[in-house]
Amino acid sequence: MGAARGIAGSRRPEVEGIFVCRGEEDAEFFLQINNTGGPADLWSVDGIDEGLLRDNGNGFVYLPSRIPAARVRLVRSDVPPQQGF
Repeated sequence: MGAARGIAGSRRPEVEGIFVCRGEEDAEFFLQINNTGGPADLWSVDGIDEGLLRDNGNGFVYLPSRIPAARVRLVRSDVPPQQGF
């Protein structure tokens, strides 16, 4: 995360890993809870072994390792925060 705040406004990582969405519905949820004060980007990840995904206890999954840059691609850029969530 570096100096950036988390999508829900957190100041530290929630887990040691990278949250991933299994579908468009999950991705839209994360975009709706955007509390960064600015826009967010939506990325797609290829080649993930779903057997390595871990549940964070809230029904969302994360990969407990880094994802190589060659496996990600930008899907949507600068998605503005949504009002009223």
